[in-house]
Amino acid sequence: MGSESLIRLENVSHFYGEGKLKKQTLFDINLTLTAGEIVIMTGPSGSGKTTLLTLIGGLRSAQTGSLKVLGKELVGAKKKQLIEVRRYIGYIFQGHNLLDCLTAQQNVQMAMELHPVSEKEAKTLSFEMLTAVGLSDRAHYHPHYLSGGQKQRVAIARALVSHPKMILADEPTAALDGKSGRAVVEVMQKLAREQGCAILLVTHDNRILDVADRTIHLEDGYLSNQRLLTP
Repeated sequence: MGSESLIRLENVSHFYGEGKLKKQTLFDINLTLTAGEIVIMTGPSGSGKTTLLTLIGGLRSAQTGSLKVLGKELVGAKKKQLIEVRRYIGYIFQGHNLLDCLTAQQNVQMAMELHPVSEKEAKTLSFEMLTAVGLSDRAHYHPHYLSGGQKQRVAIARALVSHPKMILADEPTAALDGKSGRAVVEVMQKLAREQGCAILLVTHDNRILDVADRTIHLEDGYLSNQRLLTP
């Protein structure tokens, strides 16, 4: 897997609003993620976890400090630079964000649109990824015919099909029961390790903490409590 540094944050802070309404939400965040590493971020609601995830994912521009993703500086980055970085990141959200009008395979295939592959190859790759998450027999089903756990597996397939360098997951097990949530995270862990990408996973679910190499804790905008969980 190697120890290539994919993400490096140094003294990253973030603010909302301007003037008297300006409010600081992140304070001097320092964090490094390496290839093949699974890091779980915990913390209470409103502590800034999703904000931090969107900064790392290039969904908004970082304001202060240094935030390097795949060697590219994102502090003060222009929209075009953020879009370029996003091509190498897979996103998994709590609500899975599938399009109901598309089949499971078509939802996964959408993730290939930014990549230089033919439609035939995109179809093949999307079916192979659905097979990898155990849904080959559901490839042509629309989301409303799938269970919550199956929808989240489709979302994982969509995030991983383009072989991203990093996966960002925001509460991926929140709507699932314990067994389904565990299965979803184990699929994510297996595929990410096979592909050598890093995972940063935000969760309140204490049942899945043991899949991480390291946990970090964000509270009131401050990052703390970094600890290794595996040798």
